[in-house]
Amino acid sequence: MKPLDLSPEANWRKRFRATDIRWTFIAVQNPQRGVVCTNKDGIYQLYAWDILTGELRQVTDQPAGVIWGMISSDGNYIYYLKDEGGNEIGHFVRVPFAGGTEEDLSPDFPPYSAFIATQNRLGHLTGFMANTQDGFNVYVKEEGQAPRLLYHSENICFGPTLSCDGKIAVIESSDRSKSMDMSLLAIDMDNGQLIRELWEEGANMQLPLFSPIPGDPRLVLSSSTSGVERPWIWNTLTGECIPLHVDEIPGAIEAHAWSDDGEHILLCQVYQAQFQLYRYEVRTHTAVMLQHPVGTLGWWTGGYFAPDGEIWVTWEDFAHPPRLIALDQETGAFKRDVLKAGDVPEGKASRSVTLVSENGDTIQGWLAVPDGEGPFPVVLETHGGPTSVRSSRFSPRGQAWLDHGFAFFTLNYHGSITFGKAFEKSIWGNLGDLEIQDMAAVYKWLVENGIAQPDAVLLTGESYGGYLTLQALGRRPELWVGGMAEIAIGDWKTMYEDQSESLRGYQRALFGGTPDEVPEATRRSSPITYAENIRAPILVIQGENDTRTPARQLRLYEEKLKSLGKQIQVHWFNAGHGSMAQEQQIEHQELQLSFAYRVLG
Repeated sequence: MKPLDLSPEANWRKRFRATDIRWTFIAVQNPQRGVVCTNKDGIYQLYAWDILTGELRQVTDQPAGVIWGMISSDGNYIYYLKDEGGNEIGHFVRVPFAGGTEEDLSPDFPPYSAFIATQNRLGHLTGFMANTQDGFNVYVKEEGQAPRLLYHSENICFGPTLSCDGKIAVIESSDRSKSMDMSLLAIDMDNGQLIRELWEEGANMQLPLFSPIPGDPRLVLSSSTSGVERPWIWNTLTGECIPLHVDEIPGAIEAHAWSDDGEHILLCQVYQAQFQLYRYEVRTHTAVMLQHPVGTLGWWTGGYFAPDGEIWVTWEDFAHPPRLIALDQETGAFKRDVLKAGDVPEGKASRSVTLVSENGDTIQGWLAVPDGEGPFPVVLETHGGPTSVRSSRFSPRGQAWLDHGFAFFTLNYHGSITFGKAFEKSIWGNLGDLEIQDMAAVYKWLVENGIAQPDAVLLTGESYGGYLTLQALGRRPELWVGGMAEIAIGDWKTMYEDQSESLRGYQRALFGGTPDEVPEATRRSSPITYAENIRAPILVIQGENDTRTPARQLRLYEEKLKSLGKQIQVHWFNAGHGSMAQEQQIEHQELQLSFAYRVLG
């Protein structure tokens, strides 16, 4: 360990304050206009983007920030969910690109939980979800008319994805599986009737992306029929399915975009948590590997075909914040920065590591080590989700630990995506078991390889990663010296009672039922069950307005630990599921650094 550096100009603070480009969209019918999500003014907001001049003009000013939105096909409006204090419950609104008064898409609706709105390519039809206590509701809205209910379900669903001309809508539905395996429902927009369904028992059909050609009923989707995500082209009218010819490419593959002429599809391969883009030629069924910079590409929204024969995609790695870059469409060669990120102090690289878990399965993670000879104190991070994956993404938190002489390991545990559907589904119905075995195996590997000091391994994570931090402290208390959990889950039963309907549906899908229907699985998977076992001090950083991991369940966890004489410190912040503000993120990192130094003496 190095001396704790809390000075105002510490390098780790500069990384948190660096501008990054979270995602971008361009208006498909007006490619001179776009929308950008960036933290360039200290908190993530949406900006109208004049692509010719590069000018960014802020259009949202939400106190807790905005991280999702879209631009209309004609470029005249920017859409986002306007919520209360970051709680992700509110109404979709649109703001004129040129500035002006916002307009509510559903003024007569009660507040609802949702994330993203969609629009057909020709731009006359807008779709959105409005999830309330009665379930999941998919709406479509034509200009000047009230929203029309297209689909309702008590089970988790997503959509709508709209064809170019708005004649067909596709819903991702879990009505058949009652799990996270989706079927695709193609619906005739003229009469609201089902055209056909794409479904296979035990497989997941997701991420539909329609052809950009008016009248073309085809879409490209991701299917897990083979056991790993593979792209297919599905004709929603005839039912014909054509797998893309990518059998020789390992790992998960999904489609990011169609070219405007429909001749090419941009594919993204993720294999062992590493990204590679391909240009797929539809007529010849040929996949061309693009020779782009190594790193994570298009994490939040994917890449897309841009004007002048370019591909635009966000790029980042462990030491560099995301920026929007232009690649040559033919070769993938880097051409230029379209929107730059802020400068950051030089950081350390991370490297991919594979090892064997306690159950015998191979698991993967990312390791970065500080200067000097080990063993080091180590911070073991678990990502959120669980249906996510940690790639070589920018991590000012990881770099902050490295600056202070800690090694940093990020784990892709059982349940992570892109390692095959069997690996992803292995935790369903039994959360917090295999993942803890994975974490224990990492501990053993770090110690045996001279990287970790055996008595100086701390846990950290956000959301589901915060849950795993608390779960591991109770399930394997002999291994850890401390835990730092953010926006965490302490009790699944209480959380279900308080969370938004979107997340209730997700929880039911993961567990196979409500807490009342699967009480033993809920009890076994809850950190509060193992409160008596905990030995190490705990720091929890929790949002007061969070509807994903609501406050009450964490307060109950805190009360239980304190009643048992355990060491727990909870810091509450006034926002939702995570902080979007740079200075608040810095405050949270400072809390964790100070906590770790106290624990380690």
